Amino acid sequence: MFDLLPAPRPTEEPAPRLSRVLLSPWSRFSLLVVVLLGAALTMLLFEPQRLIAEGWPPQLTGGTAAMVFGLVYGALTVAFVPRPLLNLAAGALFGAQTGLAAALAGTVLGAGVSFMLGRVLGQDALRTLLRGKVLTAADGVLSRHGFRSVLALRLFPGVPFAAANYCAATSRMGYPPFLLATGLGSIPNTAAYVIAGSQAASPTSPVFLAAMGFIVVSALGGAVVAWRKRHRLGQSAPND
Repeated sequence: MFDLLPAPRPTEEPAPRLSRVLLSPWSRFSLLVVVLLGAALTMLLFEPQRLIAEGWPPQLTGGTAAMVFGLVYGALTVAFVPRPLLNLAAGALFGAQTGLAAALAGTVLGAGVSFMLGRVLGQDALRTLLRGKVLTAADGVLSRHGFRSVLALRLFPGVPFAAANYCAATSRMGYPPFLLATGLGSIPNTAAYVIAGSQAASPTSPVFLAAMGFIVVSALGGAVVAWRKRHRLGQSAPND
């Protein structure tokens, strides 16, 4: 009898294959890198540090100016612009109260955008890179005690703001606890920098000196806490 030829396997359609490639973890991670590089390049071109020297555009005044500043603040933190510089600018431009409100709004906005970008575009790929003992332990701490951990990170400076946002995005921490911890924990140091910026014209005033003293003390406290946390993480990390 004649042997039947095996039926040819159906070839996969190019569209689904292309979709899987574009939505793969590493493709999304590459997109995240492109977005961050684009944001950093935009920051370098526009030089936001000129706000401190040249002031806010005269066309914007009052609450509108503070609102726009908060939006710009959030966008710049996504591009890794240091928050102390922006907080000083907020105080110098708007005074202590309005500057603090604008800076905190920008802080939460920037943290939320960074967390969302890291969670959507980079989480799957970045989690595969958590090979070391300390990183694995840190991921576990953020996943189990996210609110408390992020609150401590914001209260005691030392970890770069944007880096902490993307690191938290790789964990299983929820969005609301992350934003709440960021907002509450950022108040003390943000207020200190904003007050220092508002009193920059009087560097010998008691208010300015008190604000700078708080910044120095909190930085030292953050270094001590970071060293102790790193020591504990190294002890609690699983053995290979």
